[in-house]
Amino acid sequence: MAGSIPASLTAETALETGLESGPAVAGSRRPVSPGADAWRRFRKHRLALVSLFLLAAMILIVGFGPLIWHVAINDIDFSAMLRGPSWTHPLGTDDLGQDVLARLLYGGRISLAVGLAAMFVAVVVGVLVGSISGMASGRVDAFLMWLTDLFLSLPQLPLLLLIIYLFRDQLKAVFGAQGGVFLMIVMVIGGLRWMPVARLVRAQFLSLREKEFVEAARALGASRLRLVAWHILPNALGPVIVAATIEVAAAIIAESTLSFLGLGFPPDIPTWGRVLFDAKDTLDVAPHWALAAGSAIFLTVLAINFIGDGLRDALDPRRVL
Repeated sequence: MAGSIPASLTAETALETGLESGPAVAGSRRPVSPGADAWRRFRKHRLALVSLFLLAAMILIVGFGPLIWHVAINDIDFSAMLRGPSWTHPLGTDDLGQDVLARLLYGGRISLAVGLAAMFVAVVVGVLVGSISGMASGRVDAFLMWLTDLFLSLPQLPLLLLIIYLFRDQLKAVFGAQGGVFLMIVMVIGGLRWMPVARLVRAQFLSLREKEFVEAARALGASRLRLVAWHILPNALGPVIVAATIEVAAAIIAESTLSFLGLGFPPDIPTWGRVLFDAKDTLDVAPHWALAAGSAIFLTVLAINFIGDGLRDALDPRRVL
């Protein structure tokens, strides 16, 4: 019939249009990098995203707060002892009339620095031991895992207290009061927290060293060091990053515990644990003093744990988000 449209014309037109526009549409899609995909998955974890902004805000406040809040941490005012929060002292004062906010800002730098430094020590030692154990076999692997199990079986807090009690004075004489205590606490906490990282890295190495891309690199003549540095270790860093965030929180709690027990930094250095220790005897008359330090420790550790939870979901390719 004149003027009629064949029934197959629409299908043919759609097919031609699809064939012509298909490659253009496919070519317009940009490949997503692993980092961008991990960030997309991380953003879907609401608590982790909120915790990330909370931790960043706390770091900025601790880092730049003393530049804005110009109150000395050792200014004593007996006329303002144990006062509650006010415009002059937003977090109140302690038993010597010292500003709690200024002391928490100063001590937060030390507590966060101890956590990050101890995490670095634990991750470096754990990755080194785990990679050697995962690539080796026989007696070397058995010895390193026996050593790891030995450290895991040790009671950490009593051992931590014993080491600090025995070597605190010697390190103070060599590195000074603050430097010696900082170095000792970082090395002791990091030296007693590397075992979970080592076992995690070993498990990753045992799985990855049998993969096809590692066998291909080995067939092309790659040395064992190159296999570890360029092919296996980068693919095993996802769980290590998650473990590292947990180690930061554990190190902050360990430092706060030592300071609370009176074996951490000297009394004139107001770390968060030391402030909490000083406030324990005035909970009934000045609860704001302990609540400020306890809230700082609680929020920091909680934020780091939620960030670790979000990183675990973001870096796990088997988890659908």
